[in-house]
Amino acid sequence: MADSAETDWVSRFADEVISEAERRAPGKPIVCASGLSPSGPIHLGNLREVMTPHLVADEIRRRGLECVHLLSWDDYDRFRRVPAGVDASWAEHIGKPLTSVPAPPGSTHANWAEHFKAPMIAALKELGVDYRGISQTEQYTSGVYRERILLAVRERAAIDAVLSQYRSAQVEEYFPYRPYCDLCGRDLTTVTAYDDETTELAYTCECGFGETVRLAEHDRGKLVWKVDWPMRWAYEGVIFEPSGVDHHSPGSAWIAGRQIVGEVFGGEQPIGPMYAFVGITGMAKMSSSKGDVPTAADALQIMEAPVLRWLYARRKPSQSFKIAFDQEIQRLYDEWDALGRKVASGQAQPAEQAAYTRAVGTAAGPLPATPHPIPYRTLASVADITTGDADQTLRILRDVDGVTDLDETRPRLDRAQRWIDEHVPSDQRTRVRETPDQDLLDSLGRDERESLRLLADGLDDWSLDGLTTLVYGVPKLQAGLPADAKATPELKAAQRAFFALLYRLLVGRDTGPRLPTLLLAVGADRVRKLIGS
Repeated sequence: MADSAETDWVSRFADEVISEAERRAPGKPIVCASGLSPSGPIHLGNLREVMTPHLVADEIRRRGLECVHLLSWDDYDRFRRVPAGVDASWAEHIGKPLTSVPAPPGSTHANWAEHFKAPMIAALKELGVDYRGISQTEQYTSGVYRERILLAVRERAAIDAVLSQYRSAQVEEYFPYRPYCDLCGRDLTTVTAYDDETTELAYTCECGFGETVRLAEHDRGKLVWKVDWPMRWAYEGVIFEPSGVDHHSPGSAWIAGRQIVGEVFGGEQPIGPMYAFVGITGMAKMSSSKGDVPTAADALQIMEAPVLRWLYARRKPSQSFKIAFDQEIQRLYDEWDALGRKVASGQAQPAEQAAYTRAVGTAAGPLPATPHPIPYRTLASVADITTGDADQTLRILRDVDGVTDLDETRPRLDRAQRWIDEHVPSDQRTRVRETPDQDLLDSLGRDERESLRLLADGLDDWSLDGLTTLVYGVPKLQAGLPADAKATPELKAAQRAFFALLYRLLVGRDTGPRLPTLLLAVGADRVRKLIGS
């Protein structure tokens, strides 16, 4: 197949994956993979683990080839710590598989793993991510990996030789499989003996229990991570799987796995870019272990799915980026809308066009979109000023852009409302004054009173464009300048002073939502009352 003419990173990886699949497994479905541990909130950094192979798999499907995206839920991993906010009694479950730990208090889910998987599953559905989910609990406990476990144990000396290249100290006797205790259910176990011929394995647990089992029949344990991962690469025939920066240090699972997958399991390491961290505006690098981190579900409360997809599609995996939960989200949406206009007019660059196309749909079809997309910052201002009152919102949006039904502006309107309600501090919310600030009005000089008179006289053009021209034009009129005069430092200073005066009279502080939107929300009669006209 000829290389794609696209210049974006997704197409380049798709070209490479298709070529590699033809070499490794001609005629078979191409396998891309991700892995997530539901040990806590699955944050927006983890989402990159899924979105990177999703975008590549989707591009391969767009080309008419069969491609499966496997998502392994590492729900057979051990419960490591009790996060903040959960009763300390959960410490008794440390060392158990995540699927054997009770869900957090108040949860309706069957266990800890299901509790944290559920919101991610819902978010991936909304994002249009097509994948085949695999529970590692089901894989291990059903015996699917039994032959590969036995192989790893037989080849434990070869595995130890690989891992010893990266150790600073030798271990007494390496064993790549850890049983979960049959009495307490935890992995606080030590293998004390193993017979290669009979596969009899003896272990003791810190709880005092011990037993001998036949590994050929034992399904309550798992391979250690640095062996488990390359085992799955070979078993699933993975061609493409990314990994985080933390997996690329010397001796890590990715580095050591490169040798283990071939020498022990007869497979090959996937093509896999190292992906950089994803941050949140105003926050440091995310970590699930700290508990309170934004998830994909949280992001989808304040932005539409295509916008969130776009953030991951437009940056190479090696580039870090931030997702805005603060005022920056308004600038982000401005950029998104501008890109949409460029695409519609045919002026977008190839990489921009490709990222936009990947954001708004998949090989299966387009994602839901807002029919009448009013600028996000306008919707946020309206939501702030009206506190969500539907009638007032419709009145303003009718004046702003001819909206006749609020459903035309959804889901974007709902996302902006949620952002205002949950992410704008109360001291930054807009509260329109009920009565005029008479003391401030009485203290105004002649020029300030004149500016308010000019504003009141111009309120007849009751549209967003008309009010925008008006508020920027009043200082021009006072300076004897034409309406289309270019901004000078002096004019900008006069405009800032005029805006600050209006904000103080309308909302009692020096700043607020964009003035044209604020004026529309307040209404002409009330504006005249508050500015003393």
